Amino acid sequence: MSDPSSALSAPAENDFLSPDAGKKLPGPTPSQSRFQVDLVSEAAGASEEKSPISDSSVAEPEGPGTGAVAGGEEAKGRFRVVNFADPSGAGGAASPEAAPPDGLQNGDTVMSETSLHSSTGGQHHYHYDTHTNTYYLRTFGHNTIDAVPKIDFYRQTAAPLGEKLVRPTLSELHDELDKEPFEDGFANGDELTPAEEAAAKEAAEPKGVVKFGWIKGVLVRCMLNIWGVMLFIRMTWIVGQAGIGKSYACLIVCMATVVTTITGLSTSAIATNGFVRGGGAYYLISRSLGPEFGGSIGLIFAFANAVAVAMYVVGFAETVVELLNVTGAIMTDEINDVRIIGTITVILLLGISVAGMEWEAKAQIFLLVVLVTAIINYFIGSFISMKSKESMGFFGYDGRIMWENMGPDFRGETFFSVFSIFFPAATGILAGANISGDLADPQKAIPKGTLLAILITGIVYLGVAVSTGSCIVRDASGNVNDTFSAHSPANCTGAACELLYDFSTCKNDKDGCRYGLHNDFQVMSLVSGFSPIISAGIFSATLSSALASLVSAPKVFQALCKDNIYPGIGIFAKGYGKNNEPIRGYILTFGIALAFILIAELNTIAPIISNFFLASYALINFSVFHASLANSPGWRPSFKYYNMWVSLAGAVLCCGVMFVINWAAALLTNVIVMALYIYVSHKKPDVNWGSSTQALTYQQALTHTLHLSGVEDHIKNFRPQCLVMTGYPNSRPALLDLVHSFTKNVGLMICGHVRTGYRKPNFKDLAIDQTRYQRWLMKNETKAFYTPVFAEDLRQGSLYLLQAAGLGRLRPNTLVLGFKNDWRDGDMMNVETYINMIHDAFDFQYGTVILRLQEGLDVSHIQGQDDLLSSQEKSSGVKDVIVSIDTSKDSDGESSKLSSKPVGQSPTVSLNVTDQRLLEASQQFQQKQGKGTVDVWWLFDDGGLTLLIPYLLTNKKRWKDCKIRVFIGETHALLFRNLLCSSVVAFEEMVEPYRLKEDNMELEAAERLKNSEPWRITDNELELYRAKTSRQIRLNELLKEHSSTANLIVISLPLARKGAVSSALYMAWLEVLSKDLPPILLVRGNHQSVLTFYS
Repeated sequence: MSDPSSALSAPAENDFLSPDAGKKLPGPTPSQSRFQVDLVSEAAGASEEKSPISDSSVAEPEGPGTGAVAGGEEAKGRFRVVNFADPSGAGGAASPEAAPPDGLQNGDTVMSETSLHSSTGGQHHYHYDTHTNTYYLRTFGHNTIDAVPKIDFYRQTAAPLGEKLVRPTLSELHDELDKEPFEDGFANGDELTPAEEAAAKEAAEPKGVVKFGWIKGVLVRCMLNIWGVMLFIRMTWIVGQAGIGKSYACLIVCMATVVTTITGLSTSAIATNGFVRGGGAYYLISRSLGPEFGGSIGLIFAFANAVAVAMYVVGFAETVVELLNVTGAIMTDEINDVRIIGTITVILLLGISVAGMEWEAKAQIFLLVVLVTAIINYFIGSFISMKSKESMGFFGYDGRIMWENMGPDFRGETFFSVFSIFFPAATGILAGANISGDLADPQKAIPKGTLLAILITGIVYLGVAVSTGSCIVRDASGNVNDTFSAHSPANCTGAACELLYDFSTCKNDKDGCRYGLHNDFQVMSLVSGFSPIISAGIFSATLSSALASLVSAPKVFQALCKDNIYPGIGIFAKGYGKNNEPIRGYILTFGIALAFILIAELNTIAPIISNFFLASYALINFSVFHASLANSPGWRPSFKYYNMWVSLAGAVLCCGVMFVINWAAALLTNVIVMALYIYVSHKKPDVNWGSSTQALTYQQALTHTLHLSGVEDHIKNFRPQCLVMTGYPNSRPALLDLVHSFTKNVGLMICGHVRTGYRKPNFKDLAIDQTRYQRWLMKNETKAFYTPVFAEDLRQGSLYLLQAAGLGRLRPNTLVLGFKNDWRDGDMMNVETYINMIHDAFDFQYGTVILRLQEGLDVSHIQGQDDLLSSQEKSSGVKDVIVSIDTSKDSDGESSKLSSKPVGQSPTVSLNVTDQRLLEASQQFQQKQGKGTVDVWWLFDDGGLTLLIPYLLTNKKRWKDCKIRVFIGETHALLFRNLLCSSVVAFEEMVEPYRLKEDNMELEAAERLKNSEPWRITDNELELYRAKTSRQIRLNELLKEHSSTANLIVISLPLARKGAVSSALYMAWLEVLSKDLPPILLVRGNHQSVLTFYS
């Protein structure tokens, strides 16, 4: 039964929307766009297939009964959008909000058929048009630009798996509208509809890109790299040396497998924490630990892969030369034959690689088939014992041979030396991750393929170890006559003797035995059913490893070059073809490999390569530990089978194995990594990948700040923490440089900026400026924080900063101002505000410091600060506009922080003499101060801040040649002696315009004038403080007499009682005290001790 209210209202609304009610758009009606997500049974799929929109999961009721059935379906794991306004579905056919017909407008909006598109599969967005594209959606039954959750909003800008969409900003949803939403047909700019976005994405993507699954892309490559020549020509020797049991040969295999398994788990965790692009180990490490570790490992990892190509090719060439030697087909000599065959081989491999990843993958599949056939061939042959092979040590499976080979029999080797020989066989686990950019789904392929490859290869290695140790004796002569009948001689012991063979003769011979586990590296060929297949397996193992390394090195190097970590290598970032193949990287790798092939002596470089791989493994493990330790919300891998402490143990194991293999090579590897790390850290590449280093830094800073807040302050630990009212940091460089000189690495420095104006505050601009100027400070190596605020006036803004700036104990305790040189030229209410800021600082128990340069401080009118303020880049956050001073050209430059290239330059203008002097004075504290003095006039005991600041200043490199001279006034009579009359007259002339002159007017008029202009000086006030006025005049005379040549003067700031001394008189005191002097710093502490002579 339909809902009565729906039935009653249906005709009226249908008449309004659709004269022809029978003509409807396919798909759900607008009323059905009010949705909730519900779990439905698999059976719902059949009914949904009848819907005109095949990718929709919205059930469209066809009658009263349909919805009831759907409402009663049990949850089976699929999602459907159901109408929560009418959950039963009743009345669906007679919906009051029936869809409008094609092309018919409802008001000024029309539903676009092409907008019925959703990549989320279960949420429908209805886009309405007014002859052009708009961003308005039909969500929950309302027209709105508010978007429902969609994965495309969370993509990176250049994500290859999909196009990044931009959700509506908070400002677009929250701010007042300046015009009607549909006034010009665009609700949110020139956004494309999802259909157009999909078309643009399809057009942008190259056709026919080859992407691999987890088997062909990861499993095959890893197995081929792990199953190297070690399996065929060294595994039997390892069993002979270490034995099967007693925790030796199997322990060696298990130890190597443990290391690689832990690294595989760590790799899986990183790979499933987000989208993985090309670059393999470099990408994983750099995005986890940052560019410093990533850049150093990326370079040596790419180089190690390039040299590994030479290693594998030389191994292949040596095997071919041995076969040629047997047949007597040597071309020149063995060394040159290795070079010739190696060169030809690497050229062929380069051709396969350049042909494209598809051809390379086909070659890998073929090589894997050959390799697996060789392994199967060995195991089949091990069950076929032949009399002719017994003299060479192969007797078939026998318990006596297995028991004899249980224990170790080290001959000139140790457990660790044997382990170091085997471990390089296990270093191919990143072969799949190295081509992460060519995988269809790296997040699934890397964990599944890598871990399965480790498991399969580990089982095979253990199987070969147990098999060879169970059917082959350690020593055999190959002489069929070394037999005896019935009973073994008394001096013959061992399994061979029990099998009626006496190999003691060759054991005692100086040349030793030729066959057996200890002596014959090709013993697996002997055991196998058909020995040429083993040779083919050796060729397959070497060539596949060489091919994988030849592909990995350019891919990793290309990713490194794209990030612009090192200069001069950007040309190798360019890719070609549909798969963005690094052709230039292939050629570079080919050149490196060819150079080492021609050397043909890789015994020295081989341990270094193994250590390079191990360094990469160690950092991958450490990345997982570090990310887990940082506890960042962004660290949430979907692969859960990892543990931070296991990863740390894996990192320690990798470092330990490095030193076990070759301690000298391990030291060299560490030195190279640290050197590259220091270089990248010094270069400071301008990248932000959200590394765990950032997360851990934040966590530690938060922890230490909270801990510091629980500790009471002590005099010995006092340090000036300055709130410097700089405005824009580059507006008053002298003020910034001087304060930075005594706060750098000592105390906190906050650049406060109060932004005022009558227009509506734009807080987005404020946030952009905060980021921009913070970067400017970092670029100029100024250790400070930029903190802007919006306020109605300067005093209100300074109150905000005095109260709220800082965090915990990291709060300012000293206010630093520039002297207001132009106080007599502008509105005196600005002077009132300026003096009140000083009073407010004292009210909040702040110390106060005022810097005066006779030339002034503000250079913003020279630098084009207005242009800087008005410049708003379209790509905010991508480029920063900063201003630098160039006195040599007398011009202002704008440069980009991110690109480090000039993005604009104002026209050259000639400066007048005043501006030229101002510009030179603004830079005086950036230069090293020569031998001079810092004169401290400590007139009043303020707790010691007046002494502490010069002491900290002269500890810095720029000021270390300056000596501190301290002046203390012992008697006030000295200050008034010989006071020049001309100075008194000049002071009276200066304050004359600011006097109230209440004696010449009525009392009420004087009070009204004083209330409206509180800065005016009363006659009573001037007379009351005449002595203090004379003191300031006399002090200026003494400063000129004794400190006119000082590099800097530091003097006690005179105090004015709040409410008793007018701002004009106080400003006149500061003016007459500091005029016509070198740079002068007026300092007044908060009268709490900041110095102590106790230890």
